[in-house]
Amino acid sequence: MLPFFTNPYPDELMYSAIARYHFYSGNIDCKDTLEEVFQSRTVIPSVEIGSHFSVLVEQFGSNYSVESLLAKHTIYPFYAPFLSKNRQKELLHDVQGDGKGLYIRLGMVAGGICKKDWLCYCPECAANDIDQYGEPYIHREHQLQGIDFCAHHELKLKKYPVDPSKQSRIEFIRFDKRSLNLSMIQEVEPKEFEAIQIALAKKAYQLLQVPIDRFSRESINHKYRVLLREHKLITTSNRVRQNELYKAFQSKFPKGFLVKYESEIDVDDEYNWLRIITRNLKRHSHPFRHLLMLYFLEQDVDSFLQVETDTGPFGCGPWPCLNKAANHYKECVIPEVNVTRDFKSKAPIGTFECSCGFIYARKGPDRLSEDKYRIGRTKAYGDVWKAKLHELTAKGMYSTRLIAKILGVDTKTVKRQLSLAAEMEELSEKYCPPKLHMYRNQLIKGIQLYPSYTRTQIRKCFSKEYMYLYRHDYEWLFDQLPIVHAKEKPKSIVDWGIRDREYLSKVKQLYKELLEIDKPIRITISIIGKRLGILPNLEKHLDKLPQTEKYLKKITESTLQFQIRRCCKIIDSMLLKKEPVLLWKVQRIGAVKSNHFNEIKPHLEVYIRTKQEVDDYE
Repeated sequence: MLPFFTNPYPDELMYSAIARYHFYSGNIDCKDTLEEVFQSRTVIPSVEIGSHFSVLVEQFGSNYSVESLLAKHTIYPFYAPFLSKNRQKELLHDVQGDGKGLYIRLGMVAGGICKKDWLCYCPECAANDIDQYGEPYIHREHQLQGIDFCAHHELKLKKYPVDPSKQSRIEFIRFDKRSLNLSMIQEVEPKEFEAIQIALAKKAYQLLQVPIDRFSRESINHKYRVLLREHKLITTSNRVRQNELYKAFQSKFPKGFLVKYESEIDVDDEYNWLRIITRNLKRHSHPFRHLLMLYFLEQDVDSFLQVETDTGPFGCGPWPCLNKAANHYKECVIPEVNVTRDFKSKAPIGTFECSCGFIYARKGPDRLSEDKYRIGRTKAYGDVWKAKLHELTAKGMYSTRLIAKILGVDTKTVKRQLSLAAEMEELSEKYCPPKLHMYRNQLIKGIQLYPSYTRTQIRKCFSKEYMYLYRHDYEWLFDQLPIVHAKEKPKSIVDWGIRDREYLSKVKQLYKELLEIDKPIRITISIIGKRLGILPNLEKHLDKLPQTEKYLKKITESTLQFQIRRCCKIIDSMLLKKEPVLLWKVQRIGAVKSNHFNEIKPHLEVYIRTKQEVDDYE
């Protein structure tokens, strides 16, 4: 344990506190300081975060923990809320040890933007530090990538004149007040840029105050969806309207701002950072870009982190069954909701279907917790509800009004459902005539008379009875018919050699016919197979037809080859009519796109010259 240590100041980087310890300890060699602080002479100091925190905690005593150092004296809280839970655990393990892979996991190596190769300070913060503590120190909020202003004084950050890249890797840089420029004169920045930069700096400072284990990439993504839904940028099927989001996002920032901060968006890139932030949980995006997203959504960090998790327009399932006739009334037994969109209002419509047959729907989104017990429209009552209706009616002791109240409907619905049930009963009696019984008996006698007949034979012999029963008593019919026995597939032996020669002859003949067609068509295996009725064999067994395969490779055309042949035929027609051969006219008649025509143009020019030379010779 160290006999003394210069306790870190508020918001001071751990690197800065160790640099101050090196200065006050009187050590000349930085390796001596490394050995005293880290118990090792081979540790490489790191400005932003660092490593070997488990050793640091042992050296500092019980006043510090790995988590407190990481949360209060590194830039890690700037990244933590946007990392997955698994990545957060890995990083906590990394800083306790040698820190290998730490910055790769954070994305600062491959995914870093607006990287700072120097140390920054705010002149007013530095002046206040000198007044209060007698010396300046390195504030972690001023070293964040993409942050160019002080969140407290709204001043442009200045570069400390010592270049870290020209120092020894193990040498500590301590702010010396004699080297600081404490002038409040600012570099000129576009006003529209400056306002956004200051707002982002304030959000970045708020991020540093957030507990490092409170949020993760998964929960942040759900919060985004809540806010995007409020901006009408989420579809009813819970998809982000990426094109509308892109346009709205671009319009929020002045021209050139996103380019300056290396955050321009390639709309054609399926994995541009805006899409990653809003939909892909497996990828991570730089925290500065999350700040841009918060600025677009008009949220500061505190209000954003209080946003409740997005659960869709109808909340998180399961949902209650609202069938008053069921034993599970108001119990959450419906596992899924089918969300559609209202044609006129574009509002989401949720349809809830219970296993009891009760189906209801309502317009969303749900605003209050009580909304999930609201029915907009009942689509189906189901067998359980109808059985309860008939049970109450059969008792004869309940009025229509009371039955309606018990079942949760109005009196008109009760009357209508009873009327429908009566009509169905009448129809059932009406459509069960003596004819049905007669045909049943006739079919049974036929099956008994011909016990060896198959279903197909029975159908042929008793076609009238079969078709009537098929239409009116399907289940009874197939219960009486003979059992279907699986047939053994006949073993067919194909002589592929003979078939190959037959196919080759047919293909050659068809090829000649295709070439003579006035309106050319592209010669492909598909066209030949379909016209000859042999496409399945050409697709699946072409390897067994070597001669046919060889000939097909010779005659089939690519798109380019077909376009050349078609244009050559047009040229032949022009020459035959003694018309001037104009390539633009050939392109128009051949209906060839310009980009394709530019590819075949050299071939056509050679063909024209050859034909004209032959004609001149003749």
